[in-house]
Amino acid sequence: MAVYHNPIVLQRADPWVLKSGDDYYFTASDPEYDCIAIRRAKAIDDLQSAPEHVIWRKHDSGPMSKYIWAPELHRVNGAWYIYFAAAEREFEPSGLPTHRMYVLENTDDDPTSDHWVEKGRIVTPIDSFSLDATSVVLDGVQYLIWAQKDPAIEGNSNLYIARMANPWTLDTEPVMLTRPEYDWECVDFLVNEGPAVLRHGDKIYVTYSASGTGVPYAVGLLTADRGADLLDPASWTKSPVPVFKTCAENGQYGPGHNSFTVSEDGTQDLMIYHCRNYTDIKGDPLFDPNRHARVGVVTWTDDGPDFGVPLPDDLWTPTTTDVLPADGGPLAGTPAAPRNA
Repeated sequence: MAVYHNPIVLQRADPWVLKSGDDYYFTASDPEYDCIAIRRAKAIDDLQSAPEHVIWRKHDSGPMSKYIWAPELHRVNGAWYIYFAAAEREFEPSGLPTHRMYVLENTDDDPTSDHWVEKGRIVTPIDSFSLDATSVVLDGVQYLIWAQKDPAIEGNSNLYIARMANPWTLDTEPVMLTRPEYDWECVDFLVNEGPAVLRHGDKIYVTYSASGTGVPYAVGLLTADRGADLLDPASWTKSPVPVFKTCAENGQYGPGHNSFTVSEDGTQDLMIYHCRNYTDIKGDPLFDPNRHARVGVVTWTDDGPDFGVPLPDDLWTPTTTDVLPADGGPLAGTPAAPRNA
């Protein structure tokens, strides 16, 4: 079994890791929420020190000018796509941020190049708070899964799925996969968000995160059969309990918003997630920068994936007294990742 050292990248929440060929590509929410950057490395443990290429920055005003959240990098039909959420102003009358989902495209072989093009907003039937778009191509069909607020349903967000006409356009009506209903999904906020797809054998799994982004944050699981109609809610089974959650014994709190990749030799599935190693959060947890990216090995049982528990850190991390530099660069004492302009 591969052995990794945590955290793999400091101060990067909502981590997304894609292995393409021999390279790992990493992107995540920047703690300043003002840009999208990509790192590339040959090994998971080398991502912290890998150069960080800023490929897009927020607009000065308008719909993509605030709170750039949760970018994901995907390879579809020979092109690269980044799905992300962005806001125009602080809050809607409902009290939610004004996020909508957007897409960037790059047809170069190298996704760290400067040739990214804005493809625009992903339009959904309800014009409401929406974020955390992820995509998967199954048997030649591309699907989008995302989190969105339905004004008719209590809570912040539910998870939806739709087939896509192209990487930035829905082809079918959204279908709700899950809404916050269990106690563990409704702590501080009623939230289902951050979906990620894992394939294994004849099963399709979707993990998601629930509750407020502090200590209660935890990961849930949906399961469907490969070949089933994924747009039929009846095809999906939802776990009534979280499958990955806070482990106080290991000093790991509020794990979630994960992605999946594979080990360097391709033999093991890996879960990439963010987590804090303290509970004394000052102010809004969203603006505490120390949700670090971490990795765990997924094991397989007759009942499906076993994500274990968040493992203790064995590398240096910032403390609550460390302050993020104004330029968004690494803290003093951290292994620096060179960053382009």
